[in-house]
Amino acid sequence: MDNTRNNRRTKIGIVISDKMDKTRVVSVVSNVKHPLYKKVVKVTKKFKIHDEKNESHVGDTVEIMETRPLSKDKRFRLLRIVEVAK
Repeated sequence: MDNTRNNRRTKIGIVISDKMDKTRVVSVVSNVKHPLYKKVVKVTKKFKIHDEKNESHVGDTVEIMETRPLSKDKRFRLLRIVEVAK
């Protein structure tokens, strides 16, 4: 049997909103080379993630993992809190 569960994508980002119940908005920054000008550009993408225990808060650095669709917008879940905001 093929174990594909370990191949799920993980990302590290910063929580920017914790106003919803069991849902967080996480901002993930990545560096992408521009296709025409070849300059490295910083691209920010926001993901809604599932946080079952409401344990992360604004400013925390978190690791998120791709999962099945949990709602209209949620496709990631909280894996662990890397660093708590000061």
